[in-house]
Amino acid sequence: IYYGDTANAPYGVKSVQRVRELTEDVYLKLKAEGVKAFVLACNTATSAAVSYLREKYPDDIIIGIEPALKPAVACCEHPTVAVLATPLTIREEKFLSLLERFKDSAKIIPLACPGLVEFVERGELDSEELISFLEDTLYPIKCENPDAVVLGCTHYPFVKDSIIRVLGNDVLIFDGSAGTAKETARRLEERGLNNQNNEKGSVVFLDSSYIGVKNPSDSSITKFGGQFLCK
Repeated sequence: IYYGDTANAPYGVKSVQRVRELTEDVYLKLKAEGVKAFVLACNTATSAAVSYLREKYPDDIIIGIEPALKPAVACCEHPTVAVLATPLTIREEKFLSLLERFKDSAKIIPLACPGLVEFVERGELDSEELISFLEDTLYPIKCENPDAVVLGCTHYPFVKDSIIRVLGNDVLIFDGSAGTAKETARRLEERGLNNQNNEKGSVVFLDSSYIGVKNPSDSSITKFGGQFLCK
């Protein structure tokens, strides 16, 4: 089950307490559905809520995502690495600890990008308005000629091509999605919860902004937690 909380987006400019409340609310909805594991596929939600949820629900598999700084730092000898993230992610202790861990291995430049999530939410992935926004926002790191850029928000890979257009083809782009997926599979395997019989699964998409359906008789539409979702 994928839950996109678009009704409350963006998270990155909210308070830690508010993000924690929103994340736990989604967690409890999914927990009620009997999910095997819960992935916070959001750097901001991870920064604000993953430790809190793990402490409160110690028996559950709760996986967070963090900026892929480790592989970016390893891309070459003492690289210049820019980390693009939301304002909340950049100011939280989890991210500051990550910076401290790699500060001697690279020149790391954190850059908050308020407003970028909204372009993705609107589906503007390569508009001239987006390019203009990126040229202004990314100017401080472009001047540093970064070797690598870490996409520290799960919205940002959708505008990866536009970021490359602004920064140039030579810059290496990293994000943490693949590592998160591998960690999820590992944790499920560790508890013997992976699909043992190769049975065909299903993907369910839920959007907190979705308030109705055009064809309620369609068997692929299901009611979930007061919202509609599509399989």
